[in-house]
Amino acid sequence: MSQKPTAKEMTHILVTIGALNWGLIGAGHFAGGADWNVLHMVFGGAPVFETSLYLLIGLASLYGTIGCCSKAPCCCK
Repeated sequence: MSQKPTAKEMTHILVTIGALNWGLIGAGHFAGGADWNVLHMVFGGAPVFETSLYLLIGLASLYGTIGCCSKAPCCCK
């Protein structure tokens, strides 16, 4: 039986997806203004789902940052 991913693992996955997506958006604009927003390409037909993913990625980023600071206060200075 497979185990459910932990909150830390889900945070890592969501933040990685968000970071890669933003990297591709930047690379696309640098390469002549192309739209390489993968989340929009995949879920563009479902704007509510796409917006929900962006919200989850943002919340995961905050959770990761707060979790880091609570365990290692020196990273917040």
